[in-house]
Formats: sequence, C-alpha cells, structure tokens
Amino acid sequence: MIKVNCREKRLQAFIPLVYCFGVNLRPPRGEGLRQGTSVAIALNNRALITIYGGSGFIGRHVVRAIARTGARMRIAVRRPELAGFLQPLGGVGQINAVQANVRYPDSLLAAAEDADAVINLVGILAPSGKQTFKSVMDEGARHVAEAARAGGARAFVHVSAIGASAHAPSYYARSKAAGEAAAKDVLPGALILRPSIVFGPEDDFFNRFGSLAQFSPVLPLIGGGKTRIQPVFAGDVAKAIVAALTGKADADSPYELGGPEVLTMKEIMQRVLAYTMRKRLLVSDPFFLAKLQGAVLQLLPKPMLTIDQVRMLETDNVVSEEAKRALRTLEGLGIEPIAIESVVPDYLEQYRPRGQFSVYRPEP
Repeated sequence: MIKVNCREKRLQAFIPLVYCFGVNLRPPRGEGLRQGTSVAIALNNRALITIYGGSGFIGRHVVRAIARTGARMRIAVRRPELAGFLQPLGGVGQINAVQANVRYPDSLLAAAEDADAVINLVGILAPSGKQTFKSVMDEGARHVAEAARAGGARAFVHVSAIGASAHAPSYYARSKAAGEAAAKDVLPGALILRPSIVFGPEDDFFNRFGSLAQFSPVLPLIGGGKTRIQPVFAGDVAKAIVAALTGKADADSPYELGGPEVLTMKEIMQRVLAYTMRKRLLVSDPFFLAKLQGAVLQLLPKPMLTIDQVRMLETDNVVSEEAKRALRTLEGLGIEPIAIESVVPDYLEQYRPRGQFSVYRPEP
C-alpha cells in the first residue's frame, strides 16, 4: 500500500480522483469489476445507483430499501412517465426515472453514466411481441452489463432465478442462465442473486391464485401439486441486494435466496384457500394436460398459464444444498427471511367473501 502525505487531506472527501505528487489515490472507476472483483459501495447521499427495471414488482422494494440509505437513484425503465409512484419512497430529488430499453443498447448508456453501482432487475415471465426471453433476459443482460462497464460502475448486481441452467427444461430458466453468463462475460466481478418464487403485495403468484379462488370452484394442482418451492419475500431480496452492494457478498458463485419454508404446490394452494377463507376443490392436473391448457391460454394477451411455466413446475425451485453449505443464502448475508404467514394473509384479504370485513383467524 502506498502512503502519501497530503497537506490538505480533506480534499479526499470531496474529490473522487486525487493526484498528489503524481500518485493516483484511486484506481480507475470500475477497474476491479472488470477484473473479477466488486467494490463495496458506501450507500450515502453521495452514491448514485442505477436500477434497470426499477419500477417492477421487485424493483419498488429495492428502491425503498436503497432510499433508506440516502443514496440517489436513477430508475431506468421503458416508460418513465409511469414510474411516478416511486417518488414518495425517497426524498426530494433522490429518485429520478429515465428512459431505457434493454433491447436498444444505446438507450442504456446515459442511465449508467457515472453510476457507482448498477442493478439489473429486468425480466419477463412470458414473451410478448418483441419482448422475448432472448432479447430481454439474455441479450438484454449483456447490454446492461456493457452499459455499466462503459459508465464506470464499481459494482454490478444481476438478479436471476433459482433453477437457471443451460440444461433446464424451460426457456425461461435457460435464458436466465444465458443472462448470467453474458453478465459475467462482460463484467467478471458481477454479483449474481437467484431468488426462488418472490412474494409480496404486488406479486403475480399468491394474488393470481387468490383471484382464481374467488370465482373458480376448483383449483388445479399441476403435476399433482408435488413440486416444491421456497417462496421468498420481495423485501428480503431487496435487503440481499443492499448487502451485495455494501460488500457482504462475493462474485465467486451465485447466491440462492429462499424463504424459511419449503412447500409443495398443494400446500401453497391450501394456504391460499385458508387466507382467502374459501372452500374449493383441489384437482390434480397432470403435466401433459396442463401443457395442452397452456398452449391455449398463452394465446391470450395476459395468459394465466403458458407451456413454459408448466415446464418450470416440472423441477423443484428450492435453495440447493451446495448453496447452503457455502452460506450463499439469505442467512449467509445476515438476513433472517420473513415467513409467508407474516405477509401474505394481509394482502389476500381482498379475495375473501367480505373483503377487509371478513374476520380471519390464523390456524393454531
């Protein structure tokens, strides 16, 4: 380590790049990230974080978590005029929405310029028009990483998904794996986080089944409801991202984020019925039949089921034993995961027979 005596040491607090007697006191921005290491970011009012896809379901929780640190944020989204709901989450001028589209690399550069860290949350559950798995989650991830590199970011967090694999049965999981590889190819120091199914008030998981329980006399158990998942709270994913930015994670291998409970899809459906105070018949739906249903439903503008989603249910979605042993989990990041029971019943009250006026009593 080179020790340099400067007459005015206070300058180090205000000038990001100081030369004293010809010695550069700070390495070039983003150099460590390009070489395979991610720099811990001091999250305060001098830090600038760019979040691609920050107006989505997970994004709003990430924005809320980072806003508490005082850091400034650029929220890079396709429709910035629709991201105004994020403003109350921070102070005046703390959150700024800008236009960007991962399918157009040039549109990403301005958002990442001079950012201390970049977070990529962009993803889709089903393709629509030009928004394909390849263009959004594979090529899009590369474009975001390239923008982060060009902007000199010192940390890069890419949010993928448990089950991401080049050999997975679903296009979704394969494109997630391709996105991870692309991000690592551009920035070897990229931090990869893989959450399981994410739940929260705005989710498209428990809300979907709660809505279905309102009007349908039966709820389907795809594959017999035997698939195991480990739902994780969106707020915990946001905490993991903050932990990654502040140096509590390393870039060696992905972190797998799961909640405190591993449940089968049948148990999930039973929970939904309990939380919505509904009595519905649970009917086994074999994978081959579910794929036929998905083939029809995926033609709708907002499909409730697609063939690819059925393929995803053919594989368990839980934290691996390898990740547990290596402490590459929420617990390893010092985060105690929040249970489903603590959050989900409150936002599923809208699907109860009398809505908020129904008296819900948790089972002992």
